[in-house]
Amino acid sequence: MENAGVGWIAAIIIGGLAGWFAEMFMKSDSGIIMNIILGIVGAVLANAILSVFGVVLTGWIGYLIAGFIGACILIAVGRAIRR
Repeated sequence: MENAGVGWIAAIIIGGLAGWFAEMFMKSDSGIIMNIILGIVGAVLANAILSVFGVVLTGWIGYLIAGFIGACILIAVGRAIRR
């Protein structure tokens, strides 16, 4: 998160927003704590995947986009495992 230029409190807020956006987009039903976790873990996951391709997202907007992409991936993987 230090590489993204946001602190821990901002990461929780942005992660919650990213998780909520992903929840709405993927039509999932999870709570606020799960949204925060999905957003934060999703941002780390998406940044790792995107860095392989040479794409670096920084700042608040970059962290939000990465969190959204990663959370959508995590929701899709969770659905695939449950089936």
